Amino acid sequence: MNKFDKLADEESLKKTVEGLKKKNIAPFVVNTGKEAHDKVLELIPKGVSVMNGSSRTLEQVGFIEHLKSGDHGWDNQHETILTEKDPSKQAKLRKQALLADYYLGSVHAVTEDGDYIVASNTGSQLSHIVYSSSNLIFIVGTQKIVPTLEDALKRLEEYVVPLENENMQQKYGINTQVNKIVIVKNENPMAGRKVTMILVKEKLGF
Repeated sequence: MNKFDKLADEESLKKTVEGLKKKNIAPFVVNTGKEAHDKVLELIPKGVSVMNGSSRTLEQVGFIEHLKSGDHGWDNQHETILTEKDPSKQAKLRKQALLADYYLGSVHAVTEDGDYIVASNTGSQLSHIVYSSSNLIFIVGTQKIVPTLEDALKRLEEYVVPLENENMQQKYGINTQVNKIVIVKNENPMAGRKVTMILVKEKLGF
């Protein structure tokens, strides 16, 4: 088994929870993807705008299917963007979606100190994560927990990228590209944002 594919033990998980709290990130620990999905529904009130990034994890826990069902009472910004076929109007909608009340996704690695990294080809989701969305919710399988930031970057390059490359080849016949990497070391409370990380004791995503 690859070391980056192994679920975190209880000691490592406990350290990570404490690390996240110190970085002003609210952690929740659940056992299954279903529990993570239920927690998301509990956290997001009706009537708000919701945007999500492309995420295997969100697909696995059933969140994407729930979004597509329309049975949620949210303003699904992603659907609005995809429904619009005019490129110029779609670009405008993407900019407007940067101000969505809630943004959901996952991360590529999180450290026991509470740092986390997210890599991207285009950077389309990074603005939400860094600043623009007032509420962030990440669903993260605990196999993504690593001791240090150095390990986090190794996990990305040595483990995630080859798997994502294979995924992109199967879906689109192209290679993935890691063009932009965000390292988050703290969430400044002065910004008034709420960041939640749901840690799941299942292997989810890459």
